[in-house]
Amino acid sequence: KQWYQRRVAITAGGIGRGIALALGSEGATVYITGRTLDPSSSVPGSLKVTADEVTARGGVAIPVQCDHGEDQEVHKLFDKIQKEHGRIDLLVNNAFKGVTTIGANRNTPFWDQQMDSWDNVIHVGLRCHFLASQYAAKLMIERQNGLICNISSPGALFNFFTIPYGVGKAGLDKMSEMCGKELKKHNVACVSLWPALVKTEHIMSVKDDLEKSKINGAKINVDNGETVEYAGRAIVALMNDPNLMQKSGKTITTADLGSEFGFKDADGRTHHSLRCLKTGIGMRYPWLGAVIPSFIKIPWSWIVAAAHHYY
Repeated sequence: KQWYQRRVAITAGGIGRGIALALGSEGATVYITGRTLDPSSSVPGSLKVTADEVTARGGVAIPVQCDHGEDQEVHKLFDKIQKEHGRIDLLVNNAFKGVTTIGANRNTPFWDQQMDSWDNVIHVGLRCHFLASQYAAKLMIERQNGLICNISSPGALFNFFTIPYGVGKAGLDKMSEMCGKELKKHNVACVSLWPALVKTEHIMSVKDDLEKSKINGAKINVDNGETVEYAGRAIVALMNDPNLMQKSGKTITTADLGSEFGFKDADGRTHHSLRCLKTGIGMRYPWLGAVIPSFIKIPWSWIVAAAHHYY
């Protein structure tokens, strides 16, 4: 707790709420950002509500209304942090504007989609993360310490949702790899983190529709998804990892970190990695997945090769 009480972090809404709660539980100072400062009937959650929850956990929450699609607002955010704390130890790039667009275009061929299906996902979901990483890197390099964590998705490898979604996530993973290599000599780490399906407020609001559909032939079970805090616990584990720099530039799953560091989800469940044979088999044949031991894992190289062959 004393170590975390000196740490300053930035995260955005959605899954960022759970990350803020996990960091708050460790006593960190967390700048929580988003476009909705006050609660409203039309938008679930708000920065002020999340700030109160973080404070109740023992952290220090600083809500900042910020549209990550506007460069000037991002500049003001980092200028504020530099003036108030002079440092940043953790940047979680999670801002995303494409949820509604993806839902509207899931079954629409790319040639019939409006250009906002690309712009909404790539602008606030990739470009804005590059800009935020630039600002954060400069502050981290000064102290020769820090972590940039880009929230990505298996959609970088597998065909989920829409083409812009896959392109955006694949681009984010490549950005993590190259930023990690450039930052390594400064003792600053950069990783991509893949959660599984996360039970955000939006996902729970469209649960019935999701469970009527399939992804790559596999039925979706929202109840098996991760809570919003699981990714936060994964990031706390990364911040505590003495071998963090060895992971820099890599793509990591939340479940693999759970297995490595022994933490569970906020509801007590253990999640199995995408690399676990039981996960892949269980998505199509739950009865068979249930009897496969979780320690049987497939090498990443095999998964990448299989994905490219399959698609």
